Amino acid sequence: MPFAGHPSIGSAHAVLEAGLATPREGLLIQECAVGLLPIEVRGEGRNRRLAVRAPRARVLEIGQPDDRRLGAALKGYVPGALPPVLMDGGRRWWLAELVDEASVRSLVPRWEAVSALARGHDAMGLCVFARCTGRDYDLVVRALVGLPAQVEDAASGAANATLAAYLHDRNALPHADGRYVVSQGREVGHDARLELRVDADGEVWSGGQVQTVVRGTLDWPG
Repeated sequence: MPFAGHPSIGSAHAVLEAGLATPREGLLIQECAVGLLPIEVRGEGRNRRLAVRAPRARVLEIGQPDDRRLGAALKGYVPGALPPVLMDGGRRWWLAELVDEASVRSLVPRWEAVSALARGHDAMGLCVFARCTGRDYDLVVRALVGLPAQVEDAASGAANATLAAYLHDRNALPHADGRYVVSQGREVGHDARLELRVDADGEVWSGGQVQTVVRGTLDWPG
C-alpha cells in the first residue's frame, strides 16, 4: 500500500527506541511509496507522541446525501451536514457524515454493501463520522474496510488524515487552530484517541501517543 498510519508511526517509534535515529529539530524523515514524509516527535517514553505528515489528499467525487451507491451501506441512518465524498490520500476512502455520535456508535456494518462500494471505486471502504459535544474528543469515526478483507479498523491514521483534508477543504474543521481529537475503535474493543492537525499550509498531521508493548529479539538464520 502506498501509505498507512500505523506502520509509519510504529516503525518510527521502534527506530527511536532502538537508538537507530535521532530527530533533527523534532523531526524524522521516513520514506514510503508516496515519497518522503516527515514525522514530528514530541516527548519521551510513555509520553512520546508522534505525528506523520500524511500525503496530500484530494477530492475525487462529491456525492449526494441520498446517493444510491451509499444507500445499501447507510440505509436507515440520517446523514450529517456535509455531503459524502470519495477521497484519495494514498488510499481511497468514501467518507460519510452521520447526524450524531449515537448514529455512528450504533451503526451495524453491512459488509457486502461496504465491499461492493470498495470494489466499485478501487477504495478501501467506507469511513463514517460525526461531531461530538461535551466529550474529550471532537469527532467519532469508524473505518469499515471492504477490501481485501471485511474488517473494522480500530484506529486508522490514514483514513483520519483523509477525513481531515476533506474537513479542511470544506472549512469544517472542529476548531479554528486546525487541531482536534478523534475517538475510534470502541465498537471493536478498543478506545483509541487520534490527534489530528492541519497546519497553516494545509498539510495534515496524523498521530498520537505511542508506547512499546512487546520487546524481544529475533535469531534470523544466516
